[in-house]
Amino acid sequence: MLFHFLSFLLLLFFIFTFPSLSLSLNQEGLYLLQLKSSLSDPDSALSSWNPRHPTPCNWRGVSCDAATASVTSLDLSNANLAGPFPSFLCRLQNLSYISFYFNNINSTIPDISTCRNLVHLDLSQNLLTGELPHTLADLLNLKYLDLTGNNISGDFPASFGRFQKLEVLSLVYNLLDGTIPAFLGNISTLKMLNLSYNPFSPGRIPPELGNLTNLEILWLTECNLVGEIPDSLGKLKKLADLDLALNHLVGNIPSSLTELVSVVQIELYNNSLTGELPRGFSNLTNLRLLDVSMNRLTGKIPDELTRLPLESLNLYSNNLEGTLPPSIADSPALYELRIFQNRLTGELPQNLGKNSPLRWFDVSSNQFTGPIPTSLCEKGKLEEMLMIYNSFSGQIPSSLANCRSLNRIRLGYNKLSGEIPTGFWGLPHVYLLELVNNSFSGPIGKSIANAANLSLLIISRNEFNGFLPEELGLVNNLAKLSASDNKFNGALPKSIVNLDGLGILDLHGNELEGELPNGIDSLKKLNELNLANNKFSGKIPDGIGSLSVLNYLDLSDNQLTGRIPLTLQSLKLNQLNLSNNLLSGELPPLFDKDMYKNSFLGNPGLCGNYSGSCGGKDEDKLKGYVWLLRSIFILAGLVFVVGVVWFYLKYRNYQKAKAIDKSKWTLMSFHKLGFSEYEILDCLDEDNVIGRGSSGKVYKVVLSSGEAVAVKKLWGGLKKGCDSVDLEKGHAESQVQDDGFQAEVETLGKIRHKNIVKLWCSCTTRDCKLLVYEYMPNGSLGDLLHSCKSGSLGWPTRYKIIVDAAEGLSYLHHDCVPPIVHRDVKSNNILLDGDFGARVADFGVAKVVDAAGKVAKSMSVIAGSCGYIAPEYAYTLRVNEKSDIYSFGVVILELVTGRLPIDPEFGEKDLVKWVCTTLNQKGVDYVLDSKLNPCFKEEMCKVLNIGLLCTSPLPINRPSMRRVVKLLQEAGAENQLKAAKKDGKLTPYYYEDGSDQGSVA
Repeated sequence: MLFHFLSFLLLLFFIFTFPSLSLSLNQEGLYLLQLKSSLSDPDSALSSWNPRHPTPCNWRGVSCDAATASVTSLDLSNANLAGPFPSFLCRLQNLSYISFYFNNINSTIPDISTCRNLVHLDLSQNLLTGELPHTLADLLNLKYLDLTGNNISGDFPASFGRFQKLEVLSLVYNLLDGTIPAFLGNISTLKMLNLSYNPFSPGRIPPELGNLTNLEILWLTECNLVGEIPDSLGKLKKLADLDLALNHLVGNIPSSLTELVSVVQIELYNNSLTGELPRGFSNLTNLRLLDVSMNRLTGKIPDELTRLPLESLNLYSNNLEGTLPPSIADSPALYELRIFQNRLTGELPQNLGKNSPLRWFDVSSNQFTGPIPTSLCEKGKLEEMLMIYNSFSGQIPSSLANCRSLNRIRLGYNKLSGEIPTGFWGLPHVYLLELVNNSFSGPIGKSIANAANLSLLIISRNEFNGFLPEELGLVNNLAKLSASDNKFNGALPKSIVNLDGLGILDLHGNELEGELPNGIDSLKKLNELNLANNKFSGKIPDGIGSLSVLNYLDLSDNQLTGRIPLTLQSLKLNQLNLSNNLLSGELPPLFDKDMYKNSFLGNPGLCGNYSGSCGGKDEDKLKGYVWLLRSIFILAGLVFVVGVVWFYLKYRNYQKAKAIDKSKWTLMSFHKLGFSEYEILDCLDEDNVIGRGSSGKVYKVVLSSGEAVAVKKLWGGLKKGCDSVDLEKGHAESQVQDDGFQAEVETLGKIRHKNIVKLWCSCTTRDCKLLVYEYMPNGSLGDLLHSCKSGSLGWPTRYKIIVDAAEGLSYLHHDCVPPIVHRDVKSNNILLDGDFGARVADFGVAKVVDAAGKVAKSMSVIAGSCGYIAPEYAYTLRVNEKSDIYSFGVVILELVTGRLPIDPEFGEKDLVKWVCTTLNQKGVDYVLDSKLNPCFKEEMCKVLNIGLLCTSPLPINRPSMRRVVKLLQEAGAENQLKAAKKDGKLTPYYYEDGSDQGSVA
């Protein structure tokens, strides 16, 4: 009744406001004006909707029947509209098409069963919640139903088996948590069924789906499916696309799938399927893509596969054996062939690529032998050539020197030999050239000057010889040069100092000689310098000490002379080795310690406490005594000055403490306390300060019971009892601090969760405010992750932290009533206890979300921290849980990459854009934190993908926090440690130096 009354008032409004116009606009136009008034339209997408025309047929998104001028279609896609779904649209009797694709419709789906003529309903990419309404099946004419990318939860209503004309049902990326019901097999008219990426309960594929004989597309990707693939799917004769990937399916691939005579692509990757590939693929004359990778298949690759018009064949990460069928080279359309990590043997067909436009070719981690086919790039399309960990022999074909499309080459760990063809060094698009652990010989060609995109040059453990060419200095993008254990000779090219992006220079184990270049201080990004086991002479350049990011320096086993530069003491080195040279003089004081005693062995001319005495003259000894006495006097003076300052500060704090009237403090507790406010107040002195921030100081207070608590003392007070601030700023900031204090108390005071920091109590006077929290011994995640202590955060610890923090945020978003938006999620607001358990903290800008999904107060300023703020928040000030999810995604990227959210190295980019760009240009290995053990790479990649999903530019594409927790838990459960060894080496997918691990990247 209320709704009809409001509609009547709206009609009256238009009649009295536009008396002449309202008489001309028809009834359907008035209904659409009512729709306009019920939705938020920040982009004025509906500006053309006005009552100046007799019908709405010329309005944006509105289409009418030419004969009757009745509205038949409403398409408001991508209009940035917000608000509830307008169910009164069903009053438009002839409306058959509705699309609100990619908006912010944020209600549950109402009962629209009165839309009798509706044929097409597209509400994808919105913010819809609640369960699927059972009345949708009452739309007898409905053929198209797309609810992709919402937050719809619950199970399928039983009425869904009664659709009479439905052809398309798409519910991708929602929160459906039941199982896929058998009654969907009753919708005999279905042509497309897409239920991918929902957190269904574990369940089998209903055999009844085999009754959908009109089905053309069946997508059940990542639906938590278990059990075997039912034979009944073979009855789907019209099926063109079958995707059952990323599930837990077991058993053999049923032979009935070879009866899908219309199928174009089959994707079964990342399951636990076993047995051999079924015979009968020759029946599938339309098959273009077959991906059964990452299963446990065995046996040989059927020769009949090669007689199909395949464009993409992915069989990697199985246990296939035998040889590659020679006839695969006859496939005319094959552009992708990935068969790595199997047990395949024999030689590759020598005409491979001659008849097909190969682009991606990966046969790594098999047991192939023989030469590299000369025709791999016959069609000029080859981009990736990955052949590591095999036993290929012979030379690199000269034809590949003309393959200008190549961008990634990995030929390491084979038995290849001979000189590299002219021109191969200078391929213009290659960013990774890896030839490690072969028997290649000859020099690096001067054509390398043309390798404009080369970033990683890894040619260690070969028999390369000759001079390093000066043209190396022209490879401006070079970030890593690893050419160790070869036979290079001559001097280091002077032009190498021009490589200002070089991060790793490893030339150890060669026959290089001459002096080190003086301009080496221009290599500002150099992180590792290893020139050991060569014949370098002369002095160590002082400029090395100015390389601020250098942490690995090895110049051992050379013929270097002179003193060790004092400037080296300014470096923060994890590894220093200058042993077995001809260095002399006294050790710099910082290095004259026990921890460095093995860094200078084999230099008889060096002297110091740990290197022996220089055996000096009497004058030198006298100078030493004078220096010692002078140091004693200076130290005594410093002690006296420090003592006076300390006494003054203690006396001032004592005077302040006496001035506080403890009787005026008000204590508000949120848990049972074992201390009083007076015990807290007595410990608030400068000796106990453990942190300072924009909002105040933080003290560590050890109670009489031995327990420690953290006390935040807010800035902003202008009277005694609190630290004073600048008088001109104090009044302006006081209101902000009051709001932050109130938000902190109201939020944390009612929260009880193991991953939310515990607020014990608050203490207030008129002029001062204190918050007492549980104490976190390991401080904040941000401080620990981006400090020299980050080595203590191995991947298992980082994974535990991110799961804990996700569960805390999930509690705020989904279990608090009403929900809470944190608004300042960042690594510095995630605190760590003694066991590295994570707690979400700092709720000073948190906001409560009302029933309509909006914060209780409108935002007039942006809250949050640079690098963490969601893009839509920055320009619309609209805040909801999706803003927190974006910030949390940045924290995930911090943990996986080890990098700050904003870094000068990124230029104008932030961490999110840097990760996306680097992934596209250089691969995943340039993104992952090099300090992390590469055996966790698969799990790190999955968590990285979750972080990228959370930081999607479009809020609708970000998963809910409940979904994020589930994804993180699955990433940890599905990826066990992969540190098994093979023949005394790490498994093929992990390099000894951690670089560019794995073809799967």
